Amino acid sequence: MIKESTKKVIRRIPGAVRLYMLSRKIRAIPWLVRDYIRYKELAAKTKDTRFSVKLSDAQPILIDKTVTTQFEPHYVYHPAWAARIVANNRPTKHVDVSSILQFSTIVSAFVPVEFYDYRPATLALPNFTSQHADLTQLPFEDNSITSLSCMHTVEHIGLGRYGDPIDPEGDIKAGRELARVLAPGGALIFVTPVGQPKIAFNAHRIYSYEHVLALFPTLTLKEFSLVPDNYREVGFVENADPQLVKDQEWGCGCFYFTKA
Repeated sequence: MIKESTKKVIRRIPGAVRLYMLSRKIRAIPWLVRDYIRYKELAAKTKDTRFSVKLSDAQPILIDKTVTTQFEPHYVYHPAWAARIVANNRPTKHVDVSSILQFSTIVSAFVPVEFYDYRPATLALPNFTSQHADLTQLPFEDNSITSLSCMHTVEHIGLGRYGDPIDPEGDIKAGRELARVLAPGGALIFVTPVGQPKIAFNAHRIYSYEHVLALFPTLTLKEFSLVPDNYREVGFVENADPQLVKDQEWGCGCFYFTKA
């Protein structure tokens, strides 16, 4: 298992992650060949003819032979955290703006969900609708949404990654819009990368804790939780100390705001 400190170094070197993954795949080729031969031998021995096993049909997966199930911590922890908030609040409807689709589709199993994105999803599910929206100009009335989420999204706005216009203040405009449409007493579930502030162009911004609060000056923070860089050792940190943000390379800040 590669150490977290080594991972941080790898992430800082351009192209290093791809080279590291390529090296893992190359090292895996010998055991793949051995496994294929062994499978063919055992299938012949047991006379299992249910499937054809041809090299021409091979689709090698070379990085999954691990001791534990691997996962991307940001996108496993934050939707689980957010779904629990929605389940606890039990709104009559939830509106999500451009978060990971798995969140909205799963939440729609127990709360009707309207999903909005600059690039709407062509998904058909009960209790789920998908439409176009520009996060800097949301198509909702002031104070109209009681349950709202926007997770791992605002950090991209204005960088052009998704075909949106280049705008250094795109994230600020998005924050204003989310606050504008949130109803009094409503809940905003907001997630973004946190740590030492920088832009990893054109992927995303990384915010300080203070930067995030500044995006929503009219809202009240009810909870701050964190997926830290050392998530393997400590897991998901509920009600985290904001000072932890300063120690992160690429943490996942989970903010639950309300509107007075």
